Amino acid sequence: MKTWPHHRYKKDIDRAIYAGIKTNAPLVVRVDGRNFKRVLRENEFKKPYDERFARSMAEAVVIFFEKSGFDPVIAYIFSDEISILFESVPFKGRIEKLDSVIASSIASALTIILGFKEAIAFDARVIPVCGGTDALEYLAQRQAEAWRNHINAYGYYGLIDKGLSKKEAEKRLMGLKARDVHEMLFHMGINLNETPKWQRRGILVAKQKYDKEGYNPKTAETVTITRYKVVQLWDLPLFTSEEGRKYISEMLGNWARRDLNP
Repeated sequence: MKTWPHHRYKKDIDRAIYAGIKTNAPLVVRVDGRNFKRVLRENEFKKPYDERFARSMAEAVVIFFEKSGFDPVIAYIFSDEISILFESVPFKGRIEKLDSVIASSIASALTIILGFKEAIAFDARVIPVCGGTDALEYLAQRQAEAWRNHINAYGYYGLIDKGLSKKEAEKRLMGLKARDVHEMLFHMGINLNETPKWQRRGILVAKQKYDKEGYNPKTAETVTITRYKVVQLWDLPLFTSEEGRKYISEMLGNWARRDLNP
């Protein structure tokens, strides 16, 4: 059997000049679908939102929580974007490893769930957070982006339903403020405040604590054991509200709670 010469292997390692770039936790890894506009169109998902696709995204994240070997805290989902928060990470924080393994894990899970015959892809990036307040600010910023995406999606497809071409719809929306699009849609009979909350505010996947009755054979006593289950949360508050702050504080670990509740 032919073996790889040691000196050539050493040179290959030396050329991997980015492999040593590392990051510290806590951090967020944000994954985004690549060319998902085409993917959704070719697979005939509903516009502007498809609940089957949203549920499949959430289920892919649940699989990641349960099967990947990582230990995420929470994940926030809207559209084809997922922000996964970690208190600790493997691979000694190597960014190349984190990005490639997490993106490929999500892509393969979603492919299986939706039964796609063609490959799909996600890209990934690492975003450091300094504590609970920083994590909350990041989540609030992504939730604000979910709302902007919600307004633009309904505006775009609302105009197309009215007979405009794609280019005409894009031109009509260009430069309009959110309140203008909101008002335009209201006159079309669409009240964005009455659309499903998951479309406006996104979805969370988190570990939820629960107590389970158990038996200690050493003491022959019934005991209460704390366990965790992965849950999907589709009825989210605004993260910028006091309710939202308390909500996120409950979902995060002690490192974040101390920061959010000094």
